[in-house]
Amino acid sequence: MSPDTDRRVEDGMTLRLQGNPDAAAHARQALARLRPDIDSPLMETLRLLVTELVTNSVTHARADSVILKVLVANKAVWTEVTDEGPGFDPGDGQAEEYPGWGLFLVERLANRWGVNHEGRSTKVWFELLRG
Repeated sequence: MSPDTDRRVEDGMTLRLQGNPDAAAHARQALARLRPDIDSPLMETLRLLVTELVTNSVTHARADSVILKVLVANKAVWTEVTDEGPGFDPGDGQAEEYPGWGLFLVERLANRWGVNHEGRSTKVWFELLRG
């Protein structure tokens, strides 16, 4: 699944990605469609965290598909990565069982983040403040 990069998205986007090794690259490409007033350092952080969370969904949850949602507001960028994997609770120590930098980076770089479970789905979200 390749994102349509010819279309600009003003206030956000929702994208379903196939759960394969190319998912993170497609997610990064799709972020280029967001409104152009997101400053470069924030965009780099957004790309990094989206890459890590999509990779986690594909690798650890073995998700067939991943849904990426990004909402851009004047004061913040809200991002959700949803899959149908087993999920975890960041307070129960399970998050530490996943090797790599993904959740460590989210913890360090996001202003707020969390995990929600909705039925069989697990949603990891984070917020980055603008300006």
